[in-house]
Amino acid sequence: MALRHMTPRAKTESWPAKAARVLPLLLARCFSVAALLAAWEILARSGLFTPFQLPPFSAVVARIWNDGATGDLWLNLALTLYRALTAFCICAVAGVAVGTAMSRSVLARWFFDPIVSIGFPMPKIAFLPVVILWLGVYDVSKITMAVIDAIFPVIAATVIAIEGVEREWIWSARNMGASDRDVLRQVVLPAALPQIMTGLQVALPLALIVTVVAEMLMGGYGLGGAMMTASRFANSTGVFAGIVEIAVVGYTLVKAMSLLRRRLLAWHPEAHAPSTV
Repeated sequence: MALRHMTPRAKTESWPAKAARVLPLLLARCFSVAALLAAWEILARSGLFTPFQLPPFSAVVARIWNDGATGDLWLNLALTLYRALTAFCICAVAGVAVGTAMSRSVLARWFFDPIVSIGFPMPKIAFLPVVILWLGVYDVSKITMAVIDAIFPVIAATVIAIEGVEREWIWSARNMGASDRDVLRQVVLPAALPQIMTGLQVALPLALIVTVVAEMLMGGYGLGGAMMTASRFANSTGVFAGIVEIAVVGYTLVKAMSLLRRRLLAWHPEAHAPSTV
């Protein structure tokens, strides 16, 4: 009886113990980034590079701070996130819908499979001149470019995930009287969700990357547009500030998507796997 009461306590980890276990791992993960930034600062001040070629990291941080104080940073950040996240949401809804239709309908498979087979490996940047001719250089065209590029991983992941669902689960549900809609909603999609989430995790950074590239090529506001404006005026510090801003945004989005995956898959064995973060 005493052992039975001690077991739950042994499994419960206090916050100080958890912090002592996780903190060294966090420091180890940050060491490489800190070393890179320190090397950047040292090289920039060593005289091997001119300030135009490689501005010090401290000067780049000061530029980011000034942009934040004037509001330019938040305007550009908001526009880039709006375009990238809008494109990602379109890809998530349309990609899962098309992938589901392809895996469950012969007609949909016959129609979409050639398009996906050709479009997936194709460099989608080739569509940029056509998109500009049709839609101009405003938000719709930038979102469209991101959707064209990021939707294919979602479609492919959805098709593979649904086709990999155990047939015994589907047969069992149907034997218990479940309709096709019930089977799809309660069996197929939950079982396929881990792989679908993998496709979405690929699509999110793709949407951000293509959005930034589209902003660079089309101009206007946004993180990519601000970088190109700084480049035209030979403002090296502004260009490197844009690189740092995009890196931080990309890292934040990827980590947020990983957290969302763990929340949605709390029932899945992978959610209970040991974490290094």
